[in-house]
Formats: sequence, structure tokens, C-alpha cells
Amino acid sequence: MLPLARNASRRSVLACASRLHSTVAHAAPSVAYTDPARSQDPSVLTTPRDIPPALREELESALRVDQAGELAANWIYKGQHDVLGRDPATGPLIQASTALPSPTSIFDRNGQDMWDQEKKHLAVMNKLQIQHRIRPTLLWEFARLGGYGLGAVTALMGKEAAMACTEAVETVIGEHYDDQLKAFEQLPADHPSVPLLKGVIREFRDDELEHLDIAVENDSQKAPAHALLSTVVGAGCKVAIELCKRF
Repeated sequence: MLPLARNASRRSVLACASRLHSTVAHAAPSVAYTDPARSQDPSVLTTPRDIPPALREELESALRVDQAGELAANWIYKGQHDVLGRDPATGPLIQASTALPSPTSIFDRNGQDMWDQEKKHLAVMNKLQIQHRIRPTLLWEFARLGGYGLGAVTALMGKEAAMACTEAVETVIGEHYDDQLKAFEQLPADHPSVPLLKGVIREFRDDELEHLDIAVENDSQKAPAHALLSTVVGAGCKVAIELCKRF
């Protein structure tokens, strides 16, 4: 029970940070990557150059994991949607358009379904990967197929299990983004891309924690063997993160 208690405590701290940030946030930082008026802004085109190799490696592994994680999250929701999309209670929570958002769309953070937000995250992460010259993970297809399988299998177990999957995944992702924000404090603050990068990571962390809250509000903790399911899914996510950092 102690590991679960620590996770719950960490989740509470992150949720408080999310609410605090939401009260002071204005335009979402990710709009910089979707607004045509900012397409030539140095903050979305350049990357820090003169940084120590270890810090550059930290940046590369972080964004490689983020891109792979958002890809997997999209396919988790697709798997859940393919099974539960017609369910009147669950379908609207995860429903989304069938294609990625246009790169030039301006996204409204209010009123979006969870999968639509994840599509926005992936579209922005794809741009960050190009901007900062990051090699995508070699496990791209594994992230896609594994995500779809996890989403479909938990959905077949029922609505509560699907929500428990979302809760576990978003907990790990929220913690991961929070850890990245601390690591990115070492990046040169005077480079135009760095404040924007940290703003995007903070925004996406808050989005993921909102998804976590939605899952809890929709009976994730009533899933059969909730603790076991959460532990297995969470552990799998952490293993995937470590693999994507390296490959």
C-alpha cells in the first residue's frame, strides 16, 4: 500500500500545481506552433546550440520520450474509442476527429475531448522534434501498436477499466513532464526557444492531469482489481519511457 500512497501524494501535488498554473495562464503556449503569424518566430525555429553535451543529451531524450508518449496516448484513445466509442457514457469523453489537427489551426483548450487534446499534443511534439533536431525513437511502431493494444484491451474489460488505464497513464505522464520542467531549468534562459518549451511542457502536463481528473470522476477507481491494473499499466509506462530515452 505504501507505493500507492506515495503515488497519490505525488498526484495531489501535481494537481495543485496544475490548478495554480491554470489560474494564471492566458493564451496556451502551444499556440505558438499553430498560429501562422508566428511561423517565423525564432522561438519556434531555433534550438540552443552552445550547451554542454550532457544537457543536450537530456533535451534529446526528453523530447524523444515526449513525442513517443503522445503517439502512444493517441493510439490508446483510438483503441478505447474503437471499443467504447458508441457507449453513451464513455464515447463522448474520448471521441475525437479521425485525423490529426491541421498544423495551422488555433486550438481552444476549453471544451475539447481528451483524444482531441492528445492529437494537438502530438502535432506540437512533431514540430518540437524537428525544431530541436531530435531523432525520433526507434520504437515508434511499438509505441503505436502497444498503445492501441493497451487501449483496446482495457476497454474490453469495461468502461471503468478504460478509465483506470487513463488514470494510470496520465499519472506517469504528468510526473514525467513535471520532472522535465525541473531538468529544463538548466537550459539557457536567454535563448528564445527555452521559455516557450517550458511553457508547452507545463501546458501539456496540466492537460494530462485534467485527463486524470476526468478518469477519476468517471469511476476509474471502481475498476475490478484497480490497484493491480494501475500498478501494471504504470510500470509498463515507466519501462517504455526508459526504453525510448535510449532507442
